[in-house]
Amino acid sequence: MSKADAKGPEGFVQCPACKKIVFNADYEAALRVCPYCAHHGRMPARLRILTTFDPLSFVEHDEDLRSRDTLQFPEYGVKLAISTEKADSTDSMISGEAEIEGQKVAVAAADFSFMGGSMGSVAGEKVTRTIERGIQLNAPVIVFCASGGARMQEGILSLMQMAKTVAAAEKARRKGIPFFTVFTDPTMAGVLASYASIADVILAEPKSLIGFAGARVSAQAGVGKVPSDFQTAEWVLKHGMIDRIVPRKEMRGTLATLVRTLGGHLA
Repeated sequence: MSKADAKGPEGFVQCPACKKIVFNADYEAALRVCPYCAHHGRMPARLRILTTFDPLSFVEHDEDLRSRDTLQFPEYGVKLAISTEKADSTDSMISGEAEIEGQKVAVAAADFSFMGGSMGSVAGEKVTRTIERGIQLNAPVIVFCASGGARMQEGILSLMQMAKTVAAAEKARRKGIPFFTVFTDPTMAGVLASYASIADVILAEPKSLIGFAGARVSAQAGVGKVPSDFQTAEWVLKHGMIDRIVPRKEMRGTLATLVRTLGGHLA
């Protein structure tokens, strides 16, 4: 259960949107979607992979990669250690290859519980390798996004990942390899401004927070009154920045159709 889902009595979870109490077992069976208001709770990367792709088909790669505290940023090492234990991963991105309805894909999934899903040198490298793996396998690429943006503790090394991942996506485009991204809550800042927004097809989960600068930054910049649904998946869809909003229960089938339709020429 993520921080976005408030803990209730043992065996229960409180929906952060409608505040209703739900049996934890029912909540997990519903893929962490509230049965009352359809709020989509945040989902760990490993669980997302487990529930999206064919059973036992995921093979993890690049798990040996570790971020270095090159800038000797205060407390960065401690935060990495805490996040590693919390997210059961060495960084905010898990990458590898899998199958979806028998179709081979290269896949990466971000985990917001690891330092807010921030993109440091390792996360950027994993996304880049995932796209390159798709080219090598001659298979479509799927990346699930969940991030607050670049990882400030790595400074310019983090910002460099924006250019690197975009270059990899362009290489895939030239090779005719389909590239799909899925915006989950939240998809923000440097991730949105790089590889996430240049995919061939961009999907999003309902009511996901999507944008470059957060509401507090916008307010400090003197931005005027904004609509109530500003920076939600619904608002972003209305303005043509994504292709479709897909409920979590329909995500596997939608991705499988896209892989089969746009990746059929790769078989």
